[in-house]
Amino acid sequence: MKHLRKCVGCGAVQDRDTMIKITYDKNNNEIIFNPNSKKFGRSVYLCYNKSCIEKASKKNKLLKALKIEKS
Repeated sequence: MKHLRKCVGCGAVQDRDTMIKITYDKNNNEIIFNPNSKKFGRSVYLCYNKSCIEKASKKNKLLKALKIEKS
């Protein structure tokens, strides 16, 4: 069974194993890039694509999706 996830940058739906997983650990107040980890917390996914990463960071989509306030 495939586990589909949506890319924060481009909106494409893909299998989660083919994407970068970014998790916000609220207890330690840190963002963790862990594509193969079972770490719990609010997570978002990005394609392995430079343009998706740039779009997500340029428009603060990552912070919004992870529900992190800008300081």
